[in-house]
Amino acid sequence: MAEKITRINPDGLHKTPGYHHITIVEAGRTAHLAGQCPIDPNGDVVGAGDINAQIDQVVANSMTALRAVGAGPEDVIRSVIYVAADEQKVLGRAWARLAESPLAEAFTTASTLLGVAQLGFADQLIELDLTVAL
Repeated sequence: MAEKITRINPDGLHKTPGYHHITIVEAGRTAHLAGQCPIDPNGDVVGAGDINAQIDQVVANSMTALRAVGAGPEDVIRSVIYVAADEQKVLGRAWARLAESPLAEAFTTASTLLGVAQLGFADQLIELDLTVAL
């Protein structure tokens, strides 16, 4: 599907640290992944208090979900990252770890990074929402 995806940063908008302001997808099918949480196959939250361990689990879960629909990180057309933190440096470190992960190419597209007060599971520090072009 990658040949049907165009990513641009138009003149007049600020430079980005790797993502694109606009992602254009030719008409086709999309998959909307539920927010991927740092939950292992047994349903347990991984890495309570350790955002890096939680990011690694979220990446692993996201890769599994992408493979299930025949897609990879290059097919992601939008990402929303929720981090239970109110400090910009924590958000920046989360972004950096994701951008260096096996899922890195997913963050070259239209992306939003949010600091939030709380996520759905006790001890959860991160959640990742992906939209994929198939």
